[in-house]
Amino acid sequence: MGGAGTWDFASRYPHRVAAIAPICGWTDEAQAAYLKHVPVWAFHGAQDDIVPLRESQVMVNAVTNAGGDARLTIYPQAGHDSWTETYANPELYDWLLLHKRVVRRNNRRQG
Repeated sequence: MGGAGTWDFASRYPHRVAAIAPICGWTDEAQAAYLKHVPVWAFHGAQDDIVPLRESQVMVNAVTNAGGDARLTIYPQAGHDSWTETYANPELYDWLLLHKRVVRRNNRRQG
C-alpha cells in the first residue's frame, strides 16, 4: 500500500510531512483538501493494470483544485512498477530536499 498509504497518511497528518511522492497510489479525492499545504509529486505508469492511472490523475487534480501544489509524472511504457524509474530519478531527491515541514495549527485532519 505504498502509494495509497502515502496519500492516506499525508491527508491524515499533513503537519508531519514536508512533501510527498506517491507512486501508483489512490485514495478518496475528498481527502485532497487536507493536502493543500503539502507539495505533491505523484508518479504512475500508463500501463498499470493494478492501480489505474486515473487514480493518480484524480488526486493530483483534486489537490490542485483545492489550492495545492501537485504534479504528476506518467511513464508511458511502465506498468505497476513505476517505482524503479522514480527512485532512479535524482530530481526526485532534489525536489524532496527543497521542502521543509511547515507547522500549522488546526492542520490535522479530524475523524
